[in-house]
Amino acid sequence: MLTRKQLDLLTFIHDRVQHDGVPPSFDEMKVALDLRSKSGIHRLITALEERGFIRRLAHRARAIEIVKLPESLGGESSTGFSPRVIEGDRPSAPRPANADGVEHYSIELPMMGRIAAGVPIEAISHISHNVAVPASMLSGQGEHYALEVRGDSMIEAGINDGDIVIIRETQAADSGDIVVALIEDHEATLKRFFRKGKSIALEAANPAYETRILPEDKVAIQGRLVGLIRTY
Repeated sequence: MLTRKQLDLLTFIHDRVQHDGVPPSFDEMKVALDLRSKSGIHRLITALEERGFIRRLAHRARAIEIVKLPESLGGESSTGFSPRVIEGDRPSAPRPANADGVEHYSIELPMMGRIAAGVPIEAISHISHNVAVPASMLSGQGEHYALEVRGDSMIEAGINDGDIVIIRETQAADSGDIVVALIEDHEATLKRFFRKGKSIALEAANPAYETRILPEDKVAIQGRLVGLIRTY
């Protein structure tokens, strides 16, 4: 049995994971639940972990994996986003459908290079190789591509240096989306997107980095984050 606040927090984490592919920061949780401090979030997180609904991932700043959900959120077997671990070399061959008729296969996506999760780097403009990703990771229609993350500015969103992010090509984004943003046609960066009037805010998920506020005509959205792969 969960308290109302515990259920509200679990619902918020689940919804954000389903939408962005990564869990929210503690600051976002505090705002969403209208709490005065992050200590209340820590208590709720600990309670959810003790009850087996979530798992905090070691050595990953504030990264959370949803282990199960109550029936009101889709049943005990539902799971949230967690980084896909690929052991050894990346798979290259698709897998056929199982006996239940559901297809479980990989799709080759172009690896477009590296994206800065920190100080913006040169724009992504070439394909270095292909990477196989689970088809279930892809979001809706449209083209997808992969980028290797460099930097730690999105670490509180569960995105670490060296991770591979899966991006769906789009030129539109909603406030709060994690996007690939092209700045003045030559700098590319991975940040959380917010529209503020005629300006665009590109917000890091690391307090060591300042939010960049730019005129809307200086920022072009190149895609939205839909998944993440972490190799060990």
